[in-house]
Amino acid sequence: MNKEQAKNRIENLRKQVEYHAKRYYDDDDPEISDFEYDMLMVELRNLEKEFPEFKSKESLTQKVGGHVKEGFTKVTHEVPLQSLQDVFSIEEVEEYINKIEERKIEEKIKENRYVVETKIDGLSAALEYKNGKFIRGATRGNGIVGEDVTENLKTVKTIPMELTEKIDIIVRGEVFISKDDFEKMNQEREANEEELFKNARNAAAGSLRQLDSKITAKRPLDIYIFNVQKIEGKTFDSHFEELEYLSKLGFNVNPVRIACNTMEEIKQAIKKIGEDRESLTFGIDGAVVKVDNLKFREILGTTAKTPRWAVAYKYPPEKKQTIVKNIICQVGRTGVITPMAILEPVVVAGSTISKTTLHNEDFIKQKDIRIGDTVVIQKAGDVIPEIVEVIKEKRPKNSKEFKMPDRCPVCGAEAIREEGEAAIRCTGIECPAKLNRNLVHFVSREAMNIDGLGENIIGQLLERKLIENIADIYALKFEDIASLKKNGSKFAQNLIDSIERSKQNDLSKLITALGIRHVGAKASKVLAKKYKDIDNLMEASVEELAMIEDIGPIVANSIREFFIQDQTKDLIKRLKESGVNTKSLEEKNIDERFSGQTFVLTGSLENFTRQEASDIIEKFGGKTSGSVSKKTSYVLAGEDAGSKLTKARELGINIITEEQFREMIK
Repeated sequence: MNKEQAKNRIENLRKQVEYHAKRYYDDDDPEISDFEYDMLMVELRNLEKEFPEFKSKESLTQKVGGHVKEGFTKVTHEVPLQSLQDVFSIEEVEEYINKIEERKIEEKIKENRYVVETKIDGLSAALEYKNGKFIRGATRGNGIVGEDVTENLKTVKTIPMELTEKIDIIVRGEVFISKDDFEKMNQEREANEEELFKNARNAAAGSLRQLDSKITAKRPLDIYIFNVQKIEGKTFDSHFEELEYLSKLGFNVNPVRIACNTMEEIKQAIKKIGEDRESLTFGIDGAVVKVDNLKFREILGTTAKTPRWAVAYKYPPEKKQTIVKNIICQVGRTGVITPMAILEPVVVAGSTISKTTLHNEDFIKQKDIRIGDTVVIQKAGDVIPEIVEVIKEKRPKNSKEFKMPDRCPVCGAEAIREEGEAAIRCTGIECPAKLNRNLVHFVSREAMNIDGLGENIIGQLLERKLIENIADIYALKFEDIASLKKNGSKFAQNLIDSIERSKQNDLSKLITALGIRHVGAKASKVLAKKYKDIDNLMEASVEELAMIEDIGPIVANSIREFFIQDQTKDLIKRLKESGVNTKSLEEKNIDERFSGQTFVLTGSLENFTRQEASDIIEKFGGKTSGSVSKKTSYVLAGEDAGSKLTKARELGINIITEEQFREMIK
């Protein structure tokens, strides 16, 4: 490679590394694996070494990645939180140790042992204590300046708010989410049709860097402390001694720390951590070899980015070949049908893998995965197994392309894929796989508003088979409900009364409760007003529905698909038989003073809730919208109105106060 080629490649690599570092450190949403990122850095570092004339202080080989997120207060670290130099072979570890040993002889250091620790896969943070009390916590950021996340760190149960000694100290630790907790989080997100976290590290980082500490408190964060950054009134000779002292203070200290005297012992320690990797409750992305003698550390010093007294050995990702024995489909709580590969069991990174998600139809086509294929499996982030490659040369001659079902494998209802979406969904409202979620929505406040019938009670009713579909709510008996609680008579009567009241709801509430995709409370009101009766809505054509303002072709298709299903027809029939109202209760409004006018509400109102104000506007024939545009007639601005008010002023929209609005509705 000549100089010009080297220069171009270095520039290209720097752009790639900076982009992926931003995705990893700032956005907590990486696009590539840690290993792929590491390989880019290794290539960049080697080229900069070979062509030193192209070195730059701005290169990420010379500084720590990461920036302070907007919304957080900046914290300047008293002692920089540096990153470690990575190596990828035992030979490189040996080369590092040889250099340290040579320096030891030069400096006439008599004793020098090493400590090998797990490199925890999380987010680095500094904790500061004054007189033994926790006063501040900050992320690493760029190593010099981090983010003040004190309130978020207070929600981490393993961080002591007060130490066993009244001492001034700053410690460094790694915030992480355990393997089991990470798996549970992703299972819940999958069930709720939320995007899965790519790995535990980014889940932990995203959780700690929330601007709202209430969100952080809901996440199962943990921490291991691994270093003393600064301490007043106390000195230590060794790192191992420091760690023991931190444990006595009440810190949750990195549990894997192996003292070593020779290179052979270091090799064995790295090997042991690698072998035990799968049995650890937390994720690791390597083993750290540290000089134990603290005075020797001072002599060795640091570079701008890394300490010279430590190195991180990165374990290579393990990949194995296996065979796809079958592809089955599972139905989630939201009705999304997910293909799953059933595999010939294979041990990867210490655990037996017998199945893995294939995500969706597009993923299968992109990888061209077929039943009988030999595939390469690896565990993404050492947690989630995934197919990374198909070995086409080993494909059986009689293999067939897999096709997603056009019917739900659980209930037989039509399965559809909407334009612009990757997911295929079951359309059946009585599908057992979706029943729990459908019930919770049906009884919710914005829907049928059955007070007392919460998620916990619904779970008990399903478990005891007291309800098997939505209509069964209206067949519940007093004694069935009373049996759910000790002395449950009062609770049962209140719930029976609430169920009875719900029968008198307006048609718009029922339409909302049915949970038709893309149809919320607002669209339900429009449909109830237009069709007056559920039967009229059930017979409406796609073309007719699409002509309604605020509906459009996508929503129209969704409505039609829903009402042509046999399960929907059966549910409506049973609801009618139970006495549930299926007609509009709204009388024709003769006062349409706001007809053709669109209101946007912003800020907090003193005498109305937003819903009450919206209902009044709609009662007088007007509409409400969530965003300001040239079509907006009025912006009703309350206290603390924000960006919508600013945009209204820019567009010259009529801005009215709550007092003016009250005059308009007299």
